Amino acid sequence: MNILAIETSCDETAVALVRAEKNSFRILENLVSSQVKVHAPFGGVVPNLAAREHLKNLPVLLKKTFQTHKITAKNIDLIAVTEGPGLIPALLIGTNAAKALAYAWKKPLVGMHHIAGHIYANFIHPVKSREAGAALPQFNRAKFPILALVVSGGHTQLILMKKHLDYKIVGETLDDAAGEAFDKVAKILGLGYPGGPIVSKIADEFQNSIKIRPFPSPTIRRGIPQGRTFQLPRPMINSNNLDFSFSGLKTAVLYLVRDNPQILKNKKNTAALCAEFQQAVIDVLVSKTLRAAKKYKPKTILLGGGVSANKELRAQLGEAVKKQIPDTRYQIPDTQYSLDNAAMIAISGYFQWKMAKDKKKFSNNWKTLEADAGLLLK
Repeated sequence: MNILAIETSCDETAVALVRAEKNSFRILENLVSSQVKVHAPFGGVVPNLAAREHLKNLPVLLKKTFQTHKITAKNIDLIAVTEGPGLIPALLIGTNAAKALAYAWKKPLVGMHHIAGHIYANFIHPVKSREAGAALPQFNRAKFPILALVVSGGHTQLILMKKHLDYKIVGETLDDAAGEAFDKVAKILGLGYPGGPIVSKIADEFQNSIKIRPFPSPTIRRGIPQGRTFQLPRPMINSNNLDFSFSGLKTAVLYLVRDNPQILKNKKNTAALCAEFQQAVIDVLVSKTLRAAKKYKPKTILLGGGVSANKELRAQLGEAVKKQIPDTRYQIPDTQYSLDNAAMIAISGYFQWKMAKDKKKFSNNWKTLEADAGLLLK
């Protein structure tokens, strides 16, 4: 079956065309239009501006996809769209476009949770060939039960899955998400927007310059390692639950810079602080994930969300899993599918449709589907 998918939950306009064939997918098209330059002057995403850009970009991406693959109503079997959570002005553009297509083409429509999409991005296994349409084998690696660590600008969650579409949140942030903390720290340090990639790049360059590999195990340091200048807290790393908190870590950076303004005048000090901040976040994420894994004993650990593109997080979580729970499989998405995209929505939508007992309910979904900024994962 051919699936057309649309994603407009935040500031990325995305359209994908995916062909599902038994136990494999073909990613025929996966287009993403970024709005970074539009929102950079504001230091964050402005909802109404995001909606305006989606309104401009979505028709262009759809037209390109239709023309490239000669799409007509006969070529599409299912339409999937991000229903929520996200920015309501942005979500409305994507959901209304999907509803219009479903009505005009008389096609079933599936509304998807954005976080479910990030989890299912792990079911896209890129092959060596990057040619459009290359077959991507599926479902032969991740085994249930699955523990997913989803880390993004809006979410930081540990999700247990005993089967497809069965989600149980076993831990989540009590305040700022990890990606949000990266952005806010970048703003404090005057590094620009989006902050995550900038902070990570500077941190990695600093680590390479001092030739000290970050500790792969999540432990609180009792002393500052050689080459380090700062030491930040690891919030809730020793708490008796699986929840996270990153607001205090961000505040610690704010107070440190406020009391030591010379930090911003020295690039090396700024880089050292970026490295320490990044490591503090990773230490907490890895510690909580391992604790959850030892409690729930999953067969597979998945990493998802925009922050899953952070190479130190990917590497250190992998090292910790291999060392402490070697019988557990560790799986990460290709970095091109870590950030918001529509291919992940198509694949999660495929499972939603495939496992539904009553598929007829999707036929008139164009009448009832509504964007939901606070959509719960259940």
